[in-house]
Amino acid sequence: MGNGVTGGGIPPRGRPFTVARALLRPLWRTLPRRALVTGAVLGLLLAGTPRLFSLRLDTGAGLNLLRAAALTFALGLAFLLDDPARHITASVPTRRPVRVGLRVALVAPSAVLWWTAALFLIPEQARPPVGAVTLEAAATALLATAAAAVMVRFTNRAEPGGAVCVGLLAMAVLAPLLVPHRWTLFPAPSDPRWDGAHQAWAVVLVTAALAGAWSSVEPLRTWRPAVFARR
Repeated sequence: MGNGVTGGGIPPRGRPFTVARALLRPLWRTLPRRALVTGAVLGLLLAGTPRLFSLRLDTGAGLNLLRAAALTFALGLAFLLDDPARHITASVPTRRPVRVGLRVALVAPSAVLWWTAALFLIPEQARPPVGAVTLEAAATALLATAAAAVMVRFTNRAEPGGAVCVGLLAMAVLAPLLVPHRWTLFPAPSDPRWDGAHQAWAVVLVTAALAGAWSSVEPLRTWRPAVFARR
C-alpha cells in the first residue's frame, strides 16, 4: 500500500516504533486475562493469609507463603504467549521478537506492582530478605515465560500454557526431592546454604532470560525435534 501500512493495519518491519504502537491494542485484546488475573488473585490471597486470619508467623513461614504466591503468579504467566489465532496470523510482517516482547512489556508493570503488594501483605516480622526472595520470584516468572517461548518455537501448539503450567508444577514438586541436599534451592534464611542457593537462582534467572530471548527469534528453518513433530 502507498501509505506504508499493510492490509491488516500493521506497518512494515522497517519502523519499529510505529509497528509497536500499532500492535499494542490488538495484543492487549488477546492477552489471556483470565489466567493472568486468576494467578495474580490467588497469589495475593496466599500472601495475605496472615493478615486475613491475624496469624503471627516467623520468617520461614513468610518465605514459604511468598514462594507459593510467586509460583501461583508464574502459573498464570505460563499462559502469556497463548494465542488461539497463532496459525492464522503466522504470516504477519511483524517479527516474533517484537510480538513476544510487547506481550511481556504489557504485563511487566503489573507484575512489579503485584509483587510489591505481595511483599507488603506479609507482616514485617515475618518478611524474609526482600532482595533474595525477589530474585526467586523473578527467576520463577521468567522460567514460566521462557518455557512458553520454547514451546511456541518447537511445537505447533497455539496455546502452550497448559503444558507449561503442568511442567512448572511438576518441577516445583520434584525439585526439592531430586536436587541434592547441598544444592537446595529452597533453604530457610538461617540456613548456611542461603547465599549459595541464591547464586543458583541467579543462574536460573539468566538462563531463563537467554532461553526465552533465543526462542523468540524467528528460526531460519522450520526444524522441530522429532518428539514434538507429531504433535
